[in-house]
Amino acid sequence: MALFVMIVRKMIQNKWLVFSLFLGMVISVALVSTMPIYSEAILSRMLVKDLETMQKEKNVYPATLYAKATFSNEAPEKRRQIVESLDAYMLGEGAQSSTLPVVESVVHRNTRSFDSVPEAGTESDKKKTRSFRISSMSDLEDHIKLTDGRMPAAEPVDGVYEVLVTEAGLNNLRAVLDSVFYSEGDKVSGELRFKPVGVFEKLRDDDPYFYDPSLTGLGNTLLIDEELFERDFVQGAKVLVTNSVWYTVLDYSKMELSQVDRFVAASKNMENQVKQRVGAFQTEFKAPALATIASYEERAAKLRTLMWSLYIPVLIMLGFYMFMVANLIASRQKNEIAVLRSRGAARWQIVASFAIEGILLSAAALAAGPAIGLFFTKLLGASNGFLSFVSRAALPAKLTREAYVYGAIAAAAAFILLLIPVLLATRVSIVGHKQQLARQTKTPLWHKLFLDVIFVAVAIYGLFNFRERLDNLQSLGLNSTDLNLDPLQFVVPALFIVGSGLLLLRLYPYLLSLIYWLGRRWWRPSMYATLIQVSRSSSQYQFLMVFLILTIATGIFSASAARTIDGNTEDRIRYGNGADIVLSSSWPNDAPPPATSMSGPSSGDTTTSSLGGSRKINYLEPAFEPYSTLPGVEHAAKVFKKKDAFFSMGDQSASVTLIGIDTDDFGMTTWFRSSLLGYPLNDYLNLIATDSKAVLISRTLAEQKGVKVGDTIWVGWSDVGSASFIVYGILDYFPTFNPLPPVGSVDVGDAKAKANAPMLIVGQLPRIQFQLSLEPYDVWLKMEPGYGVEELYAAIEERKLPITKVVNTTLDWNKAKNDPFLMAINGILTLGFLIAIVVSFSGFLLYWVLSLRGRTLQNGIMRAIGLSVRQMVGMLIVEQLLTSGIAVAIGVLVGNLSSLLYVPNFQIAFNPSTMVPPFEVIFEALDFARLYSVVAVMLLVGLVILGAMVSRTRIHQALKLGED
Repeated sequence: MALFVMIVRKMIQNKWLVFSLFLGMVISVALVSTMPIYSEAILSRMLVKDLETMQKEKNVYPATLYAKATFSNEAPEKRRQIVESLDAYMLGEGAQSSTLPVVESVVHRNTRSFDSVPEAGTESDKKKTRSFRISSMSDLEDHIKLTDGRMPAAEPVDGVYEVLVTEAGLNNLRAVLDSVFYSEGDKVSGELRFKPVGVFEKLRDDDPYFYDPSLTGLGNTLLIDEELFERDFVQGAKVLVTNSVWYTVLDYSKMELSQVDRFVAASKNMENQVKQRVGAFQTEFKAPALATIASYEERAAKLRTLMWSLYIPVLIMLGFYMFMVANLIASRQKNEIAVLRSRGAARWQIVASFAIEGILLSAAALAAGPAIGLFFTKLLGASNGFLSFVSRAALPAKLTREAYVYGAIAAAAAFILLLIPVLLATRVSIVGHKQQLARQTKTPLWHKLFLDVIFVAVAIYGLFNFRERLDNLQSLGLNSTDLNLDPLQFVVPALFIVGSGLLLLRLYPYLLSLIYWLGRRWWRPSMYATLIQVSRSSSQYQFLMVFLILTIATGIFSASAARTIDGNTEDRIRYGNGADIVLSSSWPNDAPPPATSMSGPSSGDTTTSSLGGSRKINYLEPAFEPYSTLPGVEHAAKVFKKKDAFFSMGDQSASVTLIGIDTDDFGMTTWFRSSLLGYPLNDYLNLIATDSKAVLISRTLAEQKGVKVGDTIWVGWSDVGSASFIVYGILDYFPTFNPLPPVGSVDVGDAKAKANAPMLIVGQLPRIQFQLSLEPYDVWLKMEPGYGVEELYAAIEERKLPITKVVNTTLDWNKAKNDPFLMAINGILTLGFLIAIVVSFSGFLLYWVLSLRGRTLQNGIMRAIGLSVRQMVGMLIVEQLLTSGIAVAIGVLVGNLSSLLYVPNFQIAFNPSTMVPPFEVIFEALDFARLYSVVAVMLLVGLVILGAMVSRTRIHQALKLGED
């Protein structure tokens, strides 16, 4: 107990150091614990969103478990036993085992079909049999509404079963309500009489109660009361039951990633239960959500890998911060440790006292860290871009066992970092400690082992390895999963930052020598004293300098990485769409309606089949003015695109994409990155504007088919012939054109891999329409800033424009920002940037305050020999510039260089074959302004505090301290 009290008192005595160490440990635990919390929360949200999309697009409620047992030769009693046992399982353990809330549990049974005839009617009508079956559905009356008639009685009335039918079922009966039918024969036990008394439809269109939303499967079904069906048909075998369906509807909006395994297990158990009772060939099982769920384990693994790659630089920075603070704690107590060692204390006893302190701090960090990590997760979920947050629906985040496991690992790592300086300090006796104090220029370990050179070499190897892999991915049209990713790719940016910083610090003593040599004739005594202090104690400053380099470089890397990924994702969407809004419409044409379908031909078809022949479809071009005058439209352009056109020149021919434009309107409407081509895009458009036969071709066409500027080529497509054009220019990129081979289009072993790259020809629309064919084109719109989407759509509806498709770039970009990978990137990099700023400021201030306190005697002597407070502050400013200032400059250099080299690595998280336009590193001036402002404020505040400490130094107190 006495030892514990002593440790607590020691912690209170060094409260600021202990608090700083605790701050680093808490942030580290919180940061690491966000990984499982965030990945589960965001994937749970995306799973629910994907299931919602599936329901809208396929009109199928995804979180359903549909099990059907079909009977063949089983005796009636055996069928009854199977039905009862499956009822008990499906409505009990089976429905509850998925842990999702049960919305509906539907039991639907059917008898075999039997023939029936009306009791009343003409002889010819009685000869026309109707084939129907008797069915029951649990709780049917709560989900339907009557369109005619009434609900049937729960018992036969005068021996007649009253039934419900759909509108289609009444038509199939070819009768009116209350018409009595009877059936007899081998399929019916005795005589069966029934009459339809009500016609129903669904109460709600979106009711998941009905597995078949269209109710087409009930067209030959007579529905009766559930209990009556059980008594007379399941148990009484009036007509044999041929199948029974158990349909469980679960609330998928509550589904989380942790429940996926139980949902899959529940579905398999349900299927197995039915198979065990009736056999595999008589079982039908459906769970639409399983196909969507299958991809989520892979997505979760990819997301965790991406998060690790983003966290590593921040974790290294935090680790170095904690090691620096732990080293300061050990340094301040080295004299005490050395005295204890010289008086017989064992190393393990000293280490044990510090270990208890570390355990207390680690336990407190583990207790508080995951809760703070939960807050960080919500911060990540609200990220809408780098340093941008929006009010969106909160992520379904919660603390999990895995979060505490991750936090415990981080706390254990922090505990080890705390003990390392203590272990090193216990190796030194009191004599050795005094010798170390006299030898401040000791060469650091990393310098002796050349760790800086090794780190940089490994980082450069990783960079070249990545570039080679990425080139293969793009040129061979592969997915990013087609090649095994080297985990080193996610570590190399951090290694490069650390290695480059240490490598430049290796040159630091030579820089000090150069500064001394350049001004040796003019330096004042205070400047000489500062240079001597810094040069003789360079190892003392290296911890601070490396720390500042890491924080500044990490901040710059985080900012540029986030801006680059955001900017390139937005550019890819804008380039792929071509304009703010793209409208496709149907044109009046003379195409006859297809004989086998109710839908008309697509707008791009030029031929149609009629009576076994084919002919060209003639279109009538609608007025363009209603599109160009829509509210909010700044510019509008006609853009014709034919993907299956052909090109020929001599013996060369190929399939190409042909784009027809009005050059002036197109140039003012489209979006295009200015750095993609050697000259502005408008220069290329002006090049072909003067000659209607002029075209631009893609470089892929020029290289693969040997076409040069000035060549005459022939272009056309099926059933329209061809026309001659002259090549005026060659370009690498053009709006919407992807020059990379499509995924899976190239054999990896093909020596001419790039020969399958897409090819493009761009010409003037009037000549294409006049010489080749008039066919529907898209309308591209450039919108005014702040335009209203609702107003635009309302105007389209009001003018009755025949729009068949709308592409909205803003909506596509907003959808992309909700992708879990992009949200993780923005959130984590924003978090890393903010943490770098906070930790940098606290570490800088802590180090210098403690350093200055340790030099109180030295400062008192300086004052005693005649230096003024002004000169002392001047010395302090110079010392800051020579240490912190140089460290900040190195950090800026390393951060920018690492961004240029390694930020492109993040495109491996996307599909490289779709990264068009090419990945470009983006630096945002505002981010640098924020970072540099923080650094400037940090240095200024530090100087003010340190200057105040120097000015308050009393000479007699300092000298008295020296005597003590």
